[in-house]
Amino acid sequence: MKSMTSAELRKVFLDFFAERGHLVVPSSPLVPEGDPTLLFTGAGMVQFKPYFSGEVAPPRRCLASVQKCFRTTDIDKVGNERSLTFFEMLGNFSIGDYFKRGAIELAWEFVTEHLELPEDRIWASIFHDDEEAFALWQDVALPAERIVRLGKEDNFWGPAGETGPCGPCSEMFYDRGPEIGCGRQECVPGCECERFLEIWNLVFMQYDQDLEGELTPLPQQNIDTGMGLERTAVVLQDVSSVYETDIFAPLIAKACDVVDRSYGEREIVDRSLRIIAEHGRATTFLVADGVLPSNEGRGYVLRRILRRAIRHGRLLEREGPFLAEMARVVIEFMGEEYPELRERESFIVGVLAQEEAGFQQTLAMGSALLEDLIDRVSSEGMTLIPGDDVFRLYDTYGFPVELTGEMAAEKGLGLDEDGFEKAMVEQRRRAREAQTFGLAAHSEFYRPFDLPPTLFLGYETMEATGKIINLAMEGRAVSEIAEGDQAALVLEMTPFYAEAGGQVGDTGLIASDGGEFAVSDTQSPVPGLIVHYGKVRRGSLRAGEEVVSRVDTARRLDIARNHTATHLLHKALREILGEHAQQSGSEVAPERLRFDFTHLQAVEPGELDAIERRVNEKIRDNLPLSTVITDYQAAVGSGAFAIFGEKYADEVRMVSAGDFSRELCGGTHLQATGQMGFFHVLSEGSIGRGLRRIEAVTGRGAEEFVLQRLSLIERMASGLGGTSAEMESNLNGLLADVDSQRREIRDLQRRLARVETTRVVDEVREIDGIKVLATQVEAPNMETLRDMTDWLRDRLGSAVIVLGATMDGKPGFVAAVTPDLVERGLRADALVREVAAVVGGGGGGRPTLAQAGGRDCQRIGEALNRVPDLVSQR
Repeated sequence: MKSMTSAELRKVFLDFFAERGHLVVPSSPLVPEGDPTLLFTGAGMVQFKPYFSGEVAPPRRCLASVQKCFRTTDIDKVGNERSLTFFEMLGNFSIGDYFKRGAIELAWEFVTEHLELPEDRIWASIFHDDEEAFALWQDVALPAERIVRLGKEDNFWGPAGETGPCGPCSEMFYDRGPEIGCGRQECVPGCECERFLEIWNLVFMQYDQDLEGELTPLPQQNIDTGMGLERTAVVLQDVSSVYETDIFAPLIAKACDVVDRSYGEREIVDRSLRIIAEHGRATTFLVADGVLPSNEGRGYVLRRILRRAIRHGRLLEREGPFLAEMARVVIEFMGEEYPELRERESFIVGVLAQEEAGFQQTLAMGSALLEDLIDRVSSEGMTLIPGDDVFRLYDTYGFPVELTGEMAAEKGLGLDEDGFEKAMVEQRRRAREAQTFGLAAHSEFYRPFDLPPTLFLGYETMEATGKIINLAMEGRAVSEIAEGDQAALVLEMTPFYAEAGGQVGDTGLIASDGGEFAVSDTQSPVPGLIVHYGKVRRGSLRAGEEVVSRVDTARRLDIARNHTATHLLHKALREILGEHAQQSGSEVAPERLRFDFTHLQAVEPGELDAIERRVNEKIRDNLPLSTVITDYQAAVGSGAFAIFGEKYADEVRMVSAGDFSRELCGGTHLQATGQMGFFHVLSEGSIGRGLRRIEAVTGRGAEEFVLQRLSLIERMASGLGGTSAEMESNLNGLLADVDSQRREIRDLQRRLARVETTRVVDEVREIDGIKVLATQVEAPNMETLRDMTDWLRDRLGSAVIVLGATMDGKPGFVAAVTPDLVERGLRADALVREVAAVVGGGGGGRPTLAQAGGRDCQRIGEALNRVPDLVSQR
C-alpha cells in the first residue's frame, strides 16, 4: 500500500481519470448555483445534475473532480473521530458513457494498482437485488463472500435535493482488521463498528425521482462516484482517524496552541479540539463561498457551527477570540488547492473575528445563566429545562438553542421543545404587532409634530391626490427623500388602509412628476395618523409636494375577499357550534385568512364541513355588502356583533352581508359576497385551552389550492396505477398489502426473538440462590424486548431478568422480577433505574416489570454488568 499525502491523493486521482479520457472539472462553490432545492453542495454530482437529467449537454461524457462539500446531518456528531461537516469528495462521472462494469473496473484498477491497497482487504456492498452488480464484482475481482447485500437505506442513492437523478449504488470498503472492530466473527460491511471503512461509493444513476418519490428512467444510464478524501487518507497514512491525517494535523496543532492543551491528554479535551479544528475549517470555506452569519438559512448553519467552536474553546479555558487564527491556518495549508481562500483571506478573517467578538460576550453571560438554570432544574428533580427559560436565553441573551441543548445533555437534561416553540410563535406575533420602520414608526416620534389626522379615502377609491405633510428617515424628519432611500411618508389624505383589526396594511405606489415611492406597508402609529413605509424607486419626493397615491388593487381585493369571509365564517361558527364560538383574534392577508375563536373541543369533521358549506352557500347567494356609520348602542341594538373586550368609539362602522351577518368593523370589504368565488378551510386546530384556529382561503388563493390538489390527486392516482375514480380502492389495496407485510415482519421478529432467548438462557447466573440473567440481545423495538423478557420469565420461573438492546441508535432496557423475589426486596423499577443511569438515561415501571432508555450505546454492557451486584446488595 502506498503512503500518500492528501495533496498527492488528489493529484493521483485526477491524473488517473484524465489519462482515461475524463475532463477534469474544478470544484463548484458550497452554495449551489441555480438550485434552490439545496442548502449546500453536499456531493460531487450537484454541479452535474443538469447533465444527468438531460437538460444540458455536458462538455464531455466522462468527467472527474475534487469537490468541496458541506453537509448538516452530522453537526451534532462532530467531535467523534469520524464525523465531518466539510469534506472533499473525489469523483468520476459518466454521462451516458460507461455504466456498471466500467465504474467497477476503473475503481478496482485505481485502488489496487495506483493506491496499491491489498486486494484481500477490499470488500464491496451492493443494493440487495442488484444481481448485475453482484455478477460484475465477481467477474472483475471479488469472491462472492466479500460482496455484501444491503438495503435501500445503505445502497440506494437518493437525489441531491427533493427531486432529481438517483439509483442503486455499490460501496467499496477497506478492512482495517478484526482488532479494530467489534470482534464478532460475522462482522462484515454494514456493521456499525469501525472495522470496515467505506472509501468509495459507485452510484448507478439510472432514475429520476419526482416530488412524490416516483422513479422514471433517465434518458441515459449514468455513473456518479464519490471517494472521500479524508477517509481514504486514513487508510493510506495508516492512522486511526481523519484527525490524525495530514489534512487535520496542522489544524489540531493550531487548536492545541490557541487553547494551550495537548491532543491525547484526555478524551473530553480531544473532543473539543476536534470540534475547533473541524468547525474552524468549515467556517473558513463557507465564508469564502459567500455565506455570512445570520439567523436563517445558510447563515444560521454557519453561525451555529461557529458558535459551537467558540463554546468548546471556552470549555478549554480560551477566553479570547481564536477562530481567525484557525482560518489563517486553513488558508495557509489549503490555499494552493482552493485559491479563493487566499483571494478572500482578509474578508474571511474579518467576518470570523467580528462574529466571534460579538458572541464572546453573549456566550459568557448565557453560559452563567444556563448553569444556574441547570442547577435549579436539577435540584427540583426535573428532567427538562422549561421552554420559557430556553426561549428567554435565546431571545433576551442571544444564546443558541443548540448550545443550550448540548450543555443540558452534558448534565443529563433535555429541553421542553414544545414549550419553546409556543414561545417562539408568540414572539413572532408580538413582533408583527410591534413592527416598526426604524424609529419613525414609533408613536413617540410623531406626537411632537402635532400632525392632523389623515383623511382616509380607501373605502371609496383606490387612487387619490394629496400633499406630503411629513417625511422621515432613520428616526428623523427630513424635507426630501431620494432614489434608494428607505423612508416613512405621511399624506394629508390617502386611499391606503393602515393595518388594523387583523387586516394587513396596503401596498402600492405614491408618485409625483419627479419621483416614485413604492409602499411596502401602511401603519397607524398614532390614532388617526396613517404612515406609509417603503423605498424611493425613482427620482425624489419633497415635503409639501402633491402626489398621486395608488393602492395595489389586486392585492386589496384579495384581502377584501378574505376579510369578508371572516364575517361569514364567524356567523357560521356561531350557528353551528353555538353562540360561545366567538372571535378572539384574526389575521387577514392577501394569501389566506386566520380566524381564532373560543371553543372547548376540536371541531368535528362533520361540523367543519357544515361550516364550510354554510359560508359557500352565502357566497352563492351573492349577498350585498352594506356599510352604515351609526352610534354604538344603535348598532348593537340592531343585532351587530361586537367583539368582547374591544374598545369602540361612540360612532362605529357597521358592515352587513345581507341579513346573514352584521358586525362592527373598520376594514375593507367587497361589494357582494359572490366576489369571493369560493371559500375553503385549510386547517382547524387548537392554539390553547379553549381556543381554536381556522385557516382558510378564498378567491384566487382557493382556486390555486384546488388546482394544486386536483393535480396532486391525478399524480397520486397515476402512481397507484389507475384513474382518480379508482384511487380509493387502489390505495386500500396497497394499505392492505402494507398491513399484511407489517404483520409478517412482526411475526418474523417474534420468531427471531424466541431464537435469541434460547441462546441467552445459558448465561443465567445464580446470586445468593437467585437466578439472574442480565445480557445484551438483538431486538428491533421495546415491544419485542418485553416479549423476550416474558418468555424468559416463563421458562426460568423464579428469576431476575434484565435485557438490554440498541434500538434506533439508542440503548433500551427491560427488567422483570418475579413476585416471590419482589417479596424479598427486589424491584424491577429500582433495578432498571440504576442500570439506565450508566448510559445517561432513566426509566421506571412496576416492581415486577419496568423499562428504561438512555443515550450511550457503548456502555450497555457496562450497565448490565452492574445487575449481579445490585441483586446481591438487595
